[in-house]
This record gives sequence, structure tokens and C-alpha cells, in this order.
Amino acid sequence: MASLTPQNAKPFSLASTWLRVLPKKSCANVTNLAKNAKKLGQDDPRRITHSFKVGLALTLVSMLFYVQPLYDSFGSSTMWAIMTVVVVMEFSVGATLGKGINRMLATLLGGSLGFGVQQLATLTEKEDHSIVIAFSLFIIGAIMTFVRFFPGVKAKYDYGFSIFILTFSLVSISSYRDDYIQILACKRLLTIIIGSFLAMIVSICIWPVWIGEDLHNLVASNIEKLGDFLEGLGEDYFDESDGTKTVTNKSFADKYETVLNSKTREETMANLAGWEACHGRFRFRHPWKQYLKVGNLTRKCAYKIEALDCYISNDPGNKIKDSCQYAGIESGKALKELSSAIKSMTWFSTTTKAHIANAKGAIKSLNSLVKENTREGIDVLEIVPILAVASLLTDVIISIQRISEAVDELASLAHFKMTTINVTKPLPLQREGTIQPIMFQDELLYNITSSTSPKQYEISSIALMIHSV
Repeated sequence: MASLTPQNAKPFSLASTWLRVLPKKSCANVTNLAKNAKKLGQDDPRRITHSFKVGLALTLVSMLFYVQPLYDSFGSSTMWAIMTVVVVMEFSVGATLGKGINRMLATLLGGSLGFGVQQLATLTEKEDHSIVIAFSLFIIGAIMTFVRFFPGVKAKYDYGFSIFILTFSLVSISSYRDDYIQILACKRLLTIIIGSFLAMIVSICIWPVWIGEDLHNLVASNIEKLGDFLEGLGEDYFDESDGTKTVTNKSFADKYETVLNSKTREETMANLAGWEACHGRFRFRHPWKQYLKVGNLTRKCAYKIEALDCYISNDPGNKIKDSCQYAGIESGKALKELSSAIKSMTWFSTTTKAHIANAKGAIKSLNSLVKENTREGIDVLEIVPILAVASLLTDVIISIQRISEAVDELASLAHFKMTTINVTKPLPLQREGTIQPIMFQDELLYNITSSTSPKQYEISSIALMIHSV
């Protein structure tokens, strides 16, 4: 018997080490898996309920196998009902309805056209049947595939066109060899309809997830994130504490960068929301496309804020501190007003216009500062950063005004609740302050400000809108 050499002993030592470490690694992997699963469920508890809904739908559709009279009626075609539930059941109601309706209509139309081609082929000689079917496959397949490239079709009906081509091909080709394909196709069509309806009913009736409501909240949340950034503009870049500046800058940058990547998600949500029926505060034919317009304007504003962020982070100086802080605070308040209006579906444009007018007033002060510095003969290199910041802030305020107009249009199309404020007597000032009249679009605005803190940029304002006579 050969003795163990150092070369022969090495594999055994590696194997024993691996066996000793294996239980610890397995426990660690199981623990990490459990933590990830817990976090996944905590991030969105609807994922857990959706999993139960899919299991319930599969259990119900399996009754087609267990109930003997149903199985005798459909036979092996009941498998198509289970396949349909698995394919059609999606996370949201809109996605489930879209797939279910597409699948039922495409199967019906594709099968009917396949039968029509079969009847057309029977009118010719038997030797020509294959030629007629092959020619029909080529024409229908080519036309339907080309139609799928249209943007509107690809967004909402791409799945339906795929099922249509598949069903038409199967029925027309199978009829060449099988004379009883019609009966089999009818059974499969019925089981597909049963599976689709069952999936849609479970999705709607049990803890429904409305994708339209998610789109509504997403657009409002993105606007609010930009408002948070602008309100923190002064604390971000003009705080004397370097540690506070770094932490705050990072958090706000993370917030508005998420807005830039929301385009694809919003477009997908809007397409799926179009399939949903009226529910809650959302009526039939709700203007989901208008949310895309608001989202696009919000992203444009975010791009301009990103440019402003990059420029101010280079420390343009404290000469523009007060004007930048005030403009940022008022712009942020305007965006938060718009976000609140969308969330509550209540529209009151007066305060938003007042905040925008106040921000424009701050930009005018900034421009006045530039003119004064120019007259005093200050170096041009010191004025250029101020001019750049003033230009970028002006672009941001213009973008906010366009968002306000888009939200105003959304409020009209979606029938937001309109609210008004009736002022019967002057409002008393609780602290020392100033009253500044501002003209904006032929309307007289009174901005009443009062100091609430030794810091100049911490102010509270009440804006009243009075139509000029």
C-alpha cells in the first residue's frame, strides 16, 4: 500500500477545509437570502400580496382539471388556461388587463383568419392547398410584423400582434393535416378566455395595484424632490460649516438625479394606465398623457438645476448669497405647491404664481447687483460667475412657470377641485416685516414678509392675489 506523499495529501487537506467551511458559508448565504427577501417585502408590501394572488389564480384555474365535467368538456386543452394565467397575470391591474384583452382578441382574430384561409384553400385543387396556405402565411406574417413597428402599436398592442401571428400560423398549418382542428381550436380559445378572465378578476378584486395611481404619485414626488433641492440651496452652498455642506449637497444631488432617469418608467406606466377602468379619484379616460408632459417639463427643469448645482458648487462668492437663497426658497415653495396640488387633486394657482413672482423679484435684485458692480469697475472675472448664476436661476424659474402651466392644464382635464380664498380684511402682521407690491402678468401681488430668525434667508411669506382694476 502506497504511503501519502505531500503531493497526494494536498487535495485531501483542501477537501477537508472546504467541508469545514461549508456549513458556515451555507448559513451565511441563507441569512443573506432571508435579509434580502425581508427588505424586498418591506420596500413594497404589494409584492407579497401579488405573489399570493398568483397562487390563488393558479389554484382556481386548476379546478378545470379536478372537476370531472369540466375536464370532460375541454380535455387536455385545459392546460392552455393555466398557461394563460401564468402569462397574463402581472403586478398591476393595467398590465394584466392589457395582456388579457390582447391575448383574447388576438387568439380570436388569428384563429378566425386561419379558418378563413383553410376554407379558401379548399376551393382550390388539393395539390394547391399548400401553396395557398404558404402564400397566406407569407403575406399575413410580413404585414403584421411591419405594423408592429409603429410606435403606438408597439406601445400597447405588441403582445397582441405576436399572439395573432402565432395563432394564425398554428391554425392555418394544422388544418392542412388535421380535419378536426376546428373543434380543438375552439376548445383552446374557450380555455384561454377563461384563464384571461380569471386573471383579470383576481387582479381587480383582490388588493388591486393601480398603475395609474403609481404614475400620479411618481410625477408629484419628482416635483417635490426638485422643490426640496431648491429650498435647501442656501444651506447647501452658503453654509459656513464645511462638513454640513458636503453631507447636504450629496443628499440633494441624489434626489434630483433620480428624476432624470424616470422617463422610461413614466412612459410605461402611462401606456398601462390607459387599460385601467375608472377607480377612486381617477375617472374613465383620465388624461394620463398629460402626466408625461408634466414629467418631461420636470426633467428639463432638473437638467437646468443640475447645471446650477455644478456651477454654484464652484463657490461663486457670498455677494449673491441673499438673492440666491431667496430665489431658491421661493422656487422650492412653488414646486411644492404644484406637487401638493397633484397629490390632493386640488388646484389653487394663486400661491404658486406668487412664489414664482417673488423668485423673479430676487433675480431682478441679482441683476441690479451685477449693474452696480459693473459701474464700480470691478474685475470682469468676478462678475462672470454672478452673471452665470443669474442666467441659470432665470432658466430654472422659467421652467417652473412652464410646469405650473402644464399642471394647470392637467387640473382642467382631470377636473381637479378648484379652491379659492376670499380676503375680507387685511391680515395683521405678527412680527416686524415689510409689504412689497409686485406686478406679475397684469396682476398685483402683495408679498408680506416677516423675520422669524436671525438668519436672513429664514423667512415666512404670505402672498395675496388682487386683480388690478
